[in-house]
Order: sequence, then C-alpha cells, then structure tokens
Amino acid sequence: MERWAQKCAIVTGAASGIGKEITISLLKNKINVLALDVNTEKLSLLNHEWMQLEGSNKLCIMRCNISNEKDLERAFSFMETEWNSGVDIMVNNAGVIELSRIIESDRAAFEKLLNINVLATAMCINRAVRSMRQRNVEGHIFNINSVLGHKIPTTVFSEIDGCNGWNLYPVCKRANITLAQSVKQELIDIKAPIRITSINPGLVETDLFKHFPEHVTDVIKNMPILKPEDIANAVIYALSMRPEVQRISKYV
Repeated sequence: MERWAQKCAIVTGAASGIGKEITISLLKNKINVLALDVNTEKLSLLNHEWMQLEGSNKLCIMRCNISNEKDLERAFSFMETEWNSGVDIMVNNAGVIELSRIIESDRAAFEKLLNINVLATAMCINRAVRSMRQRNVEGHIFNINSVLGHKIPTTVFSEIDGCNGWNLYPVCKRANITLAQSVKQELIDIKAPIRITSINPGLVETDLFKHFPEHVTDVIKNMPILKPEDIANAVIYALSMRPEVQRISKYV
C-alpha cells in the first residue's frame, strides 16, 4: 500500500455505510480523499469523525449529485485546482435501489435508477481515466456492484405492493459488470497502467434499507448479512496487489 501514500481518491456515496468505511480505510492508509454525497449532514459527521481520529491525511467533503453533470465536473475540477492533483483512485459506490415491480413502476423510477447507478458511474470512470492518463500515473477504479448483477433471486423481500420486486436494480448492476469489462479491455488496448475492479457483495448492513418499511427490515435482520467494513477490506486488498495483477471481479 505504500505506493498509494499521499495519492488522491474520490469516493461517491461516501457519507454512510460502505462509502464511509471505504473513505476511512483509504485515509488510514495515507490516501487523501474527496468524499462526495448528497447528504451534507452525514458528510459533516464523517468529517468530524476523521478529525477526532487525528488523521494526518486530507479529507475534503463535498455535496455532489453524481447524476448532475455540473456537480460532477465541479468535484473533479476541485481536485485539480485546489489539490493541484488529479484522481488516482476512483470508487464508484453511490447507488439507489427500488423494490417495486418493473411492470408496476414508472419512467421516473427507471430514470432515477439508470441515471445514478449506470450513467453516473460511466461518467465517473470516463472523467477519472482522463485524469489518470493526462498525468500518466498508475490508477485504480472500483465499482461497488452487487451479486444481483449476476443472478436475480427467485424470491423477494415481501409480497406487499411496492416491496415485491427488484425493478431495474439488477439490470443496472448487470450493466455495470459489462461496463467494467468493456473499460478493462479498452485500458488494455491503450496499454494504460490503470486497473478496474468490480466488487460484488450480497446483502450489506447499510442505511440503504433503513428507508424501507419495517416488515422488509425485519426480514433482512434474519438473513446472513455483511458489514460495510468487509467491503472496505476488499478495496484495500485489491489496491495492495502489485500493478501486474489484473483483477476484474471480487465477490464478498
């Protein structure tokens, strides 16, 4: 991990859950982090927590809607101008889920899922790779994905309307698997020293499910579930591998 010391990372959805744990883990490994999220209150709590740990590495928090092109450009420009650097590690963690059926949903739900889970991820990868190539540096991109991108469960959390499906969430996660594979091949073709890793966890104990009805959270409580730090550990493990080790997918 020493070769990443004082390098710069961007983490999306960094204010809580998986994103927060990844942010803290990167900081503890001497990596500077620009933490992006739409929740300013939780971003402030993250900043306060890092200050209490008396960490020496830079943490900058920024409200950013990653599906908004201007917000995203402002974040990357900030790193280039204020930090006089660019992104060396890009962690695409932000995402939204919808538990309604596709056949009972609407266009607004479809657009929200696709914009945040797929299009924003593609834009972050595009912008991060440009930054890495301009400086001719080693880079690493992470897509925090899901096992739902590989297999759709035959059961749902509930039979109650609004909680009885997966909507386009598995579609988005499958798209991100293909996105990572496509980008990997493009990076190989141009011989860029940039790796891309897709981490595909199962259920993770995050704030994502706290917004669901109680009967759904009760079901989840009785299921095997991962901790956010498990995913953060997977990111650090992949980063620690020698540059010659190509790693496209990791299940946790």
